Amino acid sequence: MSIQIGDTIPNVELRVMGKEGPEAVQTADLFAGKKVVLFAVPGAFTPGCSMTHLPGFVVKADEIKAKGVDSIICTAVNDVFVMDAWGKDQNADEIIMLADGIGEFASAMGLDQDLSGIQFGKRSQRYAMIVNDGKIELLNIDEKGIDKSSAETVLAAL
Repeated sequence: MSIQIGDTIPNVELRVMGKEGPEAVQTADLFAGKKVVLFAVPGAFTPGCSMTHLPGFVVKADEIKAKGVDSIICTAVNDVFVMDAWGKDQNADEIIMLADGIGEFASAMGLDQDLSGIQFGKRSQRYAMIVNDGKIELLNIDEKGIDKSSAETVLAAL
């Protein structure tokens, strides 16, 4: 069963790229006392994720933050090096590129999916949420496309 509105984000240790290399972060620390927009993609550098999903948040980052959002976080079941390279490729300077290397966060959220049939393995579903002090206020999951989890949809909900 997937996480629901009103639930608390599970605490999982993940990775971000720091100045000295990969750094461990606790999801609880990323969300505590903050208003956060979190969005997840099935994979870095994939077509829909690279052409539409992440770029929408890059372009709208200032508008989203102007609505009182402290952080914008992008997560995917990719390693920290891939997430860092993808963020640099997309000029995602205002977005925390959170690596869920083995899919532990996606699984803990109940928002994982098995894409082994297309040789992707276990990945995250595509979704976006608004989280306030660790509690989910909005959760939009896309079955197909990017409409429910787009930057424009999230911005309209803020």
